[in-house]
Amino acid sequence: MSDGVKDVHAMAPEHGHLALQRVGVEGVRKPVLVQRPGRVVTLSASFSISVDLPPGRKGSDLSRNAELLADSVDWPDAEPVSSLESLCAAIAREELVRHPYAQRSEVRARAEYFLPRAVDGRRKSLEQYLLLAEGCGRRGEGKITVRRTVGAEAVGMTACPCAMETCRELLRAEYPLLGDPRLADLPVISHNQRNRTRLVLELGEDAEVEADAMIAAIEAAQSSPTYAILKRGDEAKVVLDAHRRPKFVEDVVRDLLGSLPNRFPGLPDDVVANAETVSEESIHKYNVEAAHATTFEELRRAANG
Repeated sequence: MSDGVKDVHAMAPEHGHLALQRVGVEGVRKPVLVQRPGRVVTLSASFSISVDLPPGRKGSDLSRNAELLADSVDWPDAEPVSSLESLCAAIAREELVRHPYAQRSEVRARAEYFLPRAVDGRRKSLEQYLLLAEGCGRRGEGKITVRRTVGAEAVGMTACPCAMETCRELLRAEYPLLGDPRLADLPVISHNQRNRTRLVLELGEDAEVEADAMIAAIEAAQSSPTYAILKRGDEAKVVLDAHRRPKFVEDVVRDLLGSLPNRFPGLPDDVVANAETVSEESIHKYNVEAAHATTFEELRRAANG
């Protein structure tokens, strides 16, 4: 602040001396260079950066948030970061340095992300996913601690197992040959849903998780991935794959969470996994959803019976 200019932010509020949990800036878009295996990816990310505010202070120094983000990612001097969540964690820590009156900081980011995908190795297309990241800082006992969160969201499809079995019974009555035991596993018609599933992991400051692996876990839990480019043979395979793996939203959440200990064996027991899924229904005028949050300790215990 220049000499002689009053710092209004540092003044006491005129009314309602109330501490605020979060004050900051949101919707700040920046390009972020991220080091991926064998390549550097540029993400177009949207950031929300905030700190808490004590009751005796009128306002937060918001320009420090924007300045801190610019210092971290603005070109041409920016170096690639190891991950979006590590960037959020670093900014959250530095926020508490630049806002000495704050006890808590929060940095959230979301970015579109693309990976090459193909059906059976045929023509590849760049498929869109959503990356989520968060860094939360806390000041206490003379030190700053930071927890990070990493998430991903993928859009795939599900086929309803209930409608499939009901259709199977009706078709058997109409076509008795379908009663042949050799056809017991034959996929039959069912209604389909566009399925949107999100996985978020709450990590310690030093833990690392590969976003590509999280996306793979999500897609494996759905009936089938979906693709931007599908030729006729590809369309048939996607439909058949989905109907060979019919799933409720409950199945998607359970299968996703249940796969995590094997996919991420190095993560400690206190890591929290949040799974959410929504199926956009084709024959109903509403959607269906399922969600669950649990620790890796509980997941490992469940896997061991």
